[in-house]
Amino acid sequence: MAAVYHIPAMLEETIAGLAIRPGGVYVDVTLGGGGHSRAILERLNSEGHLYSLDQDSEAISNQQSAISGQRSEDGARWTLVHGNFRYLANFMDYYGVEQIDGLLADLGVSFHHFDEAERGFSFRFDGPLDMRMNQHGGRTAAEIVNTYAQDALAHALYLYGELKNAKQLASKIIAARPIATTWDLLEALTGSRSLEMDPRKKKEVTCVFQALRIEVNDELGALRELLVAAKELLRPGGRIAILTYHSLEDRIVKNFLRSGNLDGTIEKDFYGNILTPFKLIEKGLTASDEEVAINPRARSAKLRVAEKV
Repeated sequence: MAAVYHIPAMLEETIAGLAIRPGGVYVDVTLGGGGHSRAILERLNSEGHLYSLDQDSEAISNQQSAISGQRSEDGARWTLVHGNFRYLANFMDYYGVEQIDGLLADLGVSFHHFDEAERGFSFRFDGPLDMRMNQHGGRTAAEIVNTYAQDALAHALYLYGELKNAKQLASKIIAARPIATTWDLLEALTGSRSLEMDPRKKKEVTCVFQALRIEVNDELGALRELLVAAKELLRPGGRIAILTYHSLEDRIVKNFLRSGNLDGTIEKDFYGNILTPFKLIEKGLTASDEEVAINPRARSAKLRVAEKV
């Protein structure tokens, strides 16, 4: 593989949660570096099949190169799909898949995105303010910070960064236009291009970058569409395992798996029993201290697993 995209968080726990059936059909909607996908593939027999999605063409290309060096039966059991997981239902319809036995989603941003300056996801490096998961289309973060009206920009920072001073931050950004790079944005927010800053200020800048990334990629909208499609595709007894990394996405996943709907509304029958299509298996498992010591980015990971009833 040409590059290490992502060290999969809670790999053993996630695979255990899926309770993989060797002859089943599975979907990993976040291929990334392929760690989770390959762990699933190892547990499938010749009757099983895995579909792995990623909207980053480089992730798909890396895995295609890896497959070419593997046994031919691996390629026969593994289909790579270049696309956003919000279109899961369309992709499965295209491949003639009516039901699946399990779905995995690791919502963490890949190491590759954070660690390559030209992708513009991190203020640790100076690079184009891009932040697109799919580099072949859509608005960049630079377009957003340079074109949004102050109210719209403040709304995005408040909603996706949970920043109480979103209006003031939006004002700073607008006053610094034009903004082309990550360090241009850093300077607009802090008055400096230095990475040495007060921890509270660093957290604030991190939240601004998170908010812009979510806005650029419509991450929460895509997640909602994925959950609805997954509920319809999972066969009875099939499982869904999702790794979240911040409270916004975790709240959506938690409420959906508990209630079976995006509103999180709990419905009950005449006897007061909760009506839901899911049985909860894991309600928010976190990484062990040993794993966090090896992979600090796993610290914020939270695993939720549910079974279709």
